[in-house]
Amino acid sequence: MKSVQINKYGASDVTNINDNVPIPKVSAGKVLVEVNAVGVNPVDWKIREGFFQQMVPLKFPATLGTDFSGIIKELGEGSADLNIGDEVYGQGSPLSGGSGTFAEFVLTNINGIAHKPKTLNHVEASGLPLVGVSAWQALVENIGLSKNQKILIHGGAGGIGSIAIQLAKHLGGYVATTVKPDDKEFVQQLGADDIVDYTTQSFDDTLEDYDAALDTVGGETYRKSFKVLKNNGTIVSMLEQPDSNLMKQYDVKAIFQFTETTTERLTKLAQWIDQNNIKVNVEKTFPLDETAKALDYQRDVNPRGKIVVTV
Repeated sequence: MKSVQINKYGASDVTNINDNVPIPKVSAGKVLVEVNAVGVNPVDWKIREGFFQQMVPLKFPATLGTDFSGIIKELGEGSADLNIGDEVYGQGSPLSGGSGTFAEFVLTNINGIAHKPKTLNHVEASGLPLVGVSAWQALVENIGLSKNQKILIHGGAGGIGSIAIQLAKHLGGYVATTVKPDDKEFVQQLGADDIVDYTTQSFDDTLEDYDAALDTVGGETYRKSFKVLKNNGTIVSMLEQPDSNLMKQYDVKAIFQFTETTTERLTKLAQWIDQNNIKVNVEKTFPLDETAKALDYQRDVNPRGKIVVTV
C-alpha cells in the first residue's frame, strides 16, 4: 500500500511517499480500515519534527497521521458492535498504538473509532475526531456549560474553536471569541455573540464576568483569560498546566485537558452532529502525495476550520 513515512525527525524534506508498505495484520482489539480521508492537526507536524520524541519515540520508518475517516475491511476479536463495510471515523496515531493514517489502510484500536456521522461525508468526518472530541470534553465534561452561561473561546475560527462555538450555542451559552479580522464573518455565521479582533483589541479589557474560557493558544493569552472570569469560573487549556498563583488570585478553577478520543465520545459527538446539522469547515484539501505540503500549510497558516488529505 501507499503510505507517507519518515525515516528521521525533521521538516518537509524528511517526508517520503512509500508505495510498497505492507498492509498491517489484524490482531485482537484492532481494526483494519481503508482510509478515505485524513484530517490534519498541529500534532501531526509536531510528531514529524520530533516534539514528542522524548515521551513516545517513533520506530522508523514511521507512518504519520492521527485522524481519519474510512471503511472497515477487517476486524480483530472484540469488535462486537462493528461490521466489515461500516463507515467509521476516529484515530490511528503511531503514538497510541495505531499504524498511522496518512496511508491507504490504517490499523487502529477498536476503542478509538466509532460509526461516522451520517450527515457528513468522509472528508468532513476526517476533520472531526481530535477537534470535535476536544470541544466536547472541554465544554460538556470539564466545564459543564449550561444555558445562559458566558464562555470565551480563543481561536474561534480554528479547528477546535469552530466546533466549540457551535457546541456552546447548542448548550445555550453566550459566546465570545477571538479571531483575526478576516475571520469575523465566519465565526458570526457559526453563532458567536461577541467577536474580538485580537490584532487591534485586548480581550481582557473588553470582556468581563465570564463563566468559562477555552484556551487553545497558551502563553499570555492563557494568563490574561483569568482576568475576564468571574469568581468560581473555569478555564480549560489545551496547552497550559494550571497556574496555582492565578487560580488563587482570581478564585478560578483551571484545568489542563489531554484529549482522549474514545468510542463513547466519538459516538456522542456523531449523534450531536447528526441531530443538529453541525458543519465541519474544510478550508483546503491535498492529495496523499502532497501530505508534506498539507503539514506545512497547517503549521504556517492559521486555517479556517480544517485541512484534509484525501486518499
